[in-house]
Amino acid sequence: MSQQLVEIQNIHAAVEGEEILKGVSLSIGAGETHVLMGPNGAGKSTLGNVLMGNPVYQRTEGSILFDGEDITMETADKRAARGMFLSFQNPLEVPGLSLDEFIRNAIRQKTGRPVKIFQFKKQMAEAMELLNMDESYAQRDLNVGFSGGEKKKAEILQLLMLEPKFAILDETDSGLDVDAVRTVSKGIEAYQKNRDGALLVITHSTKILESLHVDKTHIIVKGRIVESGGPELVERVNQDGFEAFL
Repeated sequence: MSQQLVEIQNIHAAVEGEEILKGVSLSIGAGETHVLMGPNGAGKSTLGNVLMGNPVYQRTEGSILFDGEDITMETADKRAARGMFLSFQNPLEVPGLSLDEFIRNAIRQKTGRPVKIFQFKKQMAEAMELLNMDESYAQRDLNVGFSGGEKKKAEILQLLMLEPKFAILDETDSGLDVDAVRTVSKGIEAYQKNRDGALLVITHSTKILESLHVDKTHIIVKGRIVESGGPELVERVNQDGFEAFL
């Protein structure tokens, strides 16, 4: 059995006073890929943000353990330094800060050590080639003027460069065409090869799951996980939609 890397215990959470999560519990082992699926408004993105410590989402009950330690009260920057990562459903634009600088700063914050420039540039070029990204994007302001697909590729580039222990991918396939989904999936597969890392893939679609190894699937409806199982649950969603779980 995998060592439990993430343990979510009876999490309740609210946004602007409205309860969204109503007692979510699940455990994710080191090296595992879990999928969280559900209809729009089920609480998928809320769980991802609560796990990452986004202060907009108020945890009202429950606890979160990461790598054996209670991080329930820790801020998002401390969770990131521990090795947690969240890709945004709608990545923000940051004028005045290049993609290259952003990733280098993030690596410095995570490791506490200076970045070796030659090694960094080599790794960056290899990751961008894998994602079919023009290297000129490294010098452009973060996400400014990027297409939707390029923004998502930039998120996966950060995943590959930061090599987190636990990555939460929130609707990474949202708005992408078939070719872009395949390219992004290549990056996620490359991350999966590091079997110490764990993934929580949040989605209401199944396109991005076609080429990924999935260990466990969870269906969330109205703030509660109503069923958990293996990859066969993805097939049930494909065949019957979410109505079968309502």
